[in-house]
Amino acid sequence: MNLLSKNVVNKLIKKKITISVAESCTGGLLSSSITSISGSSKIFLFGLVTYSNNSKIKLLKVSKKIINNYGAVSKECCESMVKNLSKISKSKISLSITGIAGPKGASLSKPIGLVYIGIKKGNKIKIVKYRFKKKGRNYIQKNAVKKSLALISSFLE
Repeated sequence: MNLLSKNVVNKLIKKKITISVAESCTGGLLSSSITSISGSSKIFLFGLVTYSNNSKIKLLKVSKKIINNYGAVSKECCESMVKNLSKISKSKISLSITGIAGPKGASLSKPIGLVYIGIKKGNKIKIVKYRFKKKGRNYIQKNAVKKSLALISSFLE
């Protein structure tokens, strides 16, 4: 993950592109992987860990209607998180992550390992759904971060 983080941070610095993130199931792991790279202060504005539904509503202004109708782990919630983060942060790139790392909290329609990652740059928004196999909480969190870094990298091409 460190090499991937380093490559992403260096690309962001080179292109003078700022980034902010809103994380749920990764609990700050993406922010940590970015800020562990020297020089990241030039491009990393902030990271929010909006773990609870209440924090998504209060900090990211995700509507209660979205949480009630679709749940916190949904394309709709992920999209609202990234759009509102973009407004708050004024970063050139905003990224949101919401999912179920387990081992509890799953349902038939939302199994452990279900993760949504949203990215916004300018008017371009992409929401990607992942289904990580049940290999434990750390595995799911680390892979969500890897996919996030890869998504950032693809938006920089």
